[in-house]
Amino acid sequence: MKKVRTVLGDVSSIDIENIMIHEHILFDISLPHTNKKNLSEISMKDRWQIDYLSNQNAENARQKNFTIALEELNYFREDGGKLIVDQSVFGLDRDAEGLAKLSKLSGVHIVASAGCYTEPYLPKSFLKKDFDDLVSHFIYEVNEGLDGSPVKAGIIGEIGCSWPITSFEVKALKAAAVAAKETGCALSVHPGRAPESCTQILDIVTSMDLNPNRVILCHMDRTFPNGDGIEKLLDTGANVEWDFFGIEQSYYWMGNVELPNDFSRLRLINKFSDAGYTDQILISHDICTKTRMRSFGGHGYSHIIRNIPELFKRLGFDVSLLKKLIHENPKNILAF
Repeated sequence: MKKVRTVLGDVSSIDIENIMIHEHILFDISLPHTNKKNLSEISMKDRWQIDYLSNQNAENARQKNFTIALEELNYFREDGGKLIVDQSVFGLDRDAEGLAKLSKLSGVHIVASAGCYTEPYLPKSFLKKDFDDLVSHFIYEVNEGLDGSPVKAGIIGEIGCSWPITSFEVKALKAAAVAAKETGCALSVHPGRAPESCTQILDIVTSMDLNPNRVILCHMDRTFPNGDGIEKLLDTGANVEWDFFGIEQSYYWMGNVELPNDFSRLRLINKFSDAGYTDQILISHDICTKTRMRSFGGHGYSHIIRNIPELFKRLGFDVSLLKKLIHENPKNILAF
């Protein structure tokens, strides 16, 4: 029987559905050197502008409040959500034990993540690890526990890659690929902000003999906003992920990119599904700021569950595709 490794232990994948494959629950995505002192609370009068600028506000870029996290998970469960993958790897203030407590209280399955983020988020001591140390470290996080806790990871990544990729990030990505092959975990990768990054990533992980069908390439929304270049990735067997659902604005805070809206995302997804790549497509929200949470006036972790079925109908697409995107495909990639 296939299993999914959650923060409360391994569970059968049979009854799991409504899965958000790429989210953040307890996190801090602000750069370590950012001044976090004397930060004011987010108020309704400035909430929209802070949301528009996303993680440029350090207060918005971190959510460590346990009560708020529990409320958000309860909203998700009430809307039918069953499982969330928290891809807050080392460098993003991962809290494995906190996730375990939240899962127990909310009744929502949570999968924690092994691995590390981009080099600027990592302490110098971690950057000194050699290749073998990194492989052992990532395997330990899956098989034994995260950050000194008994809570095990059920996925490796999102492994952070910059553009251009750094020598440490290449080493960490190779180590993560070996660990994924050894443990059976899927490997999720945050590509650098250039279309060439995804091909480079696949070249690196396949050089370590990892099958591309165990690789998730995140953030198609900002890497290939009009879809050009994605079919080449799909042809390798890799999985691609649109994970900006709920973000519908002209301004991209990390570069001059015209992001798609949810309609545009669904049109691209339907096109690639019709071309025969249905099993390789994943979707999520990648919530990593407070203002995208319902507690702060945002859409929350269940926006896809609540609102996307109606968009399928308006576009005239077969709504059964949504079941593949948030039930079967993420369950297959998570299952050992």
